[in-house]
Amino acid sequence: MKKLLANIGKKSKKAFVQKLSSKKKDKVLNDYCFLIKKNRKLIINENKKDIKNAIKKKIKKNLIQRLLIDDKKISIITSAIKKIIKLKDPTNKILEKWKRPSGLNISKISIPIGVIGVIYESRPNVTSDVASLCFKSGNSVILRGGTEAFYSNLILSKLFRKSLKKNGVDENFVQFINIKNRKVVDFLLTGMNKFIDVIIPRGGKNLVKKVQNLSNVPTISHLEGICHSYVDKDANPKIAKKIIINAKLRNTAICGATETILLHKKIVKKIGNEILKNLENNGCKIIGDNKIRKNYNKKIKKASIKDWSKEYLAPIVSVKTVKNLEEAIYHINKYGTMHTDCIITQNKKSAKKFLNNVKSSIAMHNTSTQFADGGEFGFGGEVGISTNVLPPRGPVGLDQLVSYKYQVTSKGIIRK
Repeated sequence: MKKLLANIGKKSKKAFVQKLSSKKKDKVLNDYCFLIKKNRKLIINENKKDIKNAIKKKIKKNLIQRLLIDDKKISIITSAIKKIIKLKDPTNKILEKWKRPSGLNISKISIPIGVIGVIYESRPNVTSDVASLCFKSGNSVILRGGTEAFYSNLILSKLFRKSLKKNGVDENFVQFINIKNRKVVDFLLTGMNKFIDVIIPRGGKNLVKKVQNLSNVPTISHLEGICHSYVDKDANPKIAKKIIINAKLRNTAICGATETILLHKKIVKKIGNEILKNLENNGCKIIGDNKIRKNYNKKIKKASIKDWSKEYLAPIVSVKTVKNLEEAIYHINKYGTMHTDCIITQNKKSAKKFLNNVKSSIAMHNTSTQFADGGEFGFGGEVGISTNVLPPRGPVGLDQLVSYKYQVTSKGIIRK
């Protein structure tokens, strides 16, 4: 196994050396779209193998739904690739340039990162999304998908390689590890630092935690999405009610779902109660502090300190009252995970203070936290969201999958 993986790493390094024009990259991606449509029946049949295995293993229905590939899903997959094709190539751009008094001409140029390893779970469309984003940004990619989507991932990666080969491009720009052994992940994290430049985990908390703890390769990741929506004393009631219901319940299973609502003490009785009633009427369980329980409903569960650090990923929300904007910011910076946090207010000064002082990688004003997504940001998709302090931060799309170098020229000057 170790020899096989090392060989995959060598092939990725070799492929990365091949420099491609933007036109060539887009041609490969266009052909990939064509092959997906042409092989629609084959993809669906391979996906049926995964669905059959998932049912045998008694995997939850919502997870099986994530696995499913049908005509609609194929349209979504090809649509995502087409969006990536339309985006500008992020490599070989002059980001800045300047001249020094010494006579040095300095340019800062965007370059690909190198070999990217992506470890992910469940969703087969991640294979096509990630491969397309990595390839367009000039990187070679090693994919290790979850075993539950094995056959779906395999066919989607094979079709990409077929498109590469058709266009005279090294097919090892995209490689899928077709070994189901879980020890593969351990070796990718600890034994592939000679070949892989960065690892991106995309999946549940356990996977991300394992990658962060074991990897001796730099990672781009986020462990949890403990996102907050703060309703300020100057919030518009209609806007607040509309945003909160969406931020919490549109999709409770995504990392951008609001997990804690902070309510300014002055709006708890009126706006706060309306917001909470709306949530409960739509099947959301409320966990509140003493003031919320007193003013809204004594029967709701009392929030403990642990609740402020919980990512529910379910129709459950913790609610806390705060004295002022400063306390809201303090709470978010203490208990949040630097993912996505929002203020709902009509006060521009308060909004500016919030946006400038929360440590979040994505700070929002009068906006649902569910917009924390590379596709919604116009990135053509994402390989994940990063809450690292060092860049890239937030949704990691095409423009975030590059690094840079300095090119320095002169007319033969020497340093005194």
